[in-house]
Amino acid sequence: MIDYILTNMWQIWAIVAVICLILELSSGDFFIICFSIGAVFAVIAAALGLSVYWQLVVFAVFTAIAIFTVRPVALRYLHKNEPNKPSNADALIGRTGRVTEPINAGKNGYVQVDGDLWKAVSDMQTDIPVGTTVRIVGRESTIVSVEVI
Repeated sequence: MIDYILTNMWQIWAIVAVICLILELSSGDFFIICFSIGAVFAVIAAALGLSVYWQLVVFAVFTAIAIFTVRPVALRYLHKNEPNKPSNADALIGRTGRVTEPINAGKNGYVQVDGDLWKAVSDMQTDIPVGTTVRIVGRESTIVSVEVI
């Protein structure tokens, strides 16, 4: 059994590379993908017939190289080095949407932003009719505050 695994280490490294890619999809910080890059080079080392120890060295070296070269470039171009980039509902603030259910003075209505419906309130003393374009100015839990543009 051990002999089979040692002669087919490229398969193990390929599985490690795929698992790291899947994990990277859930994190998005371009750290785990560096391990995937190291595993791809370990697949090549295994295919060339290098021993397991050399495969581990190749994996470690290319993972380190990827962490110090690929990750900073990916962060710079894909995240634009935004120190506090908003996520999820916080990213809605400043966006525009259309009223889908009237927002009556002092009551709730609904606003559609990029296909998603959000419960909305307004500080205005007048009603906001359906079809009005509004800007989201705040958020409290799942209820957004809007103003007419």
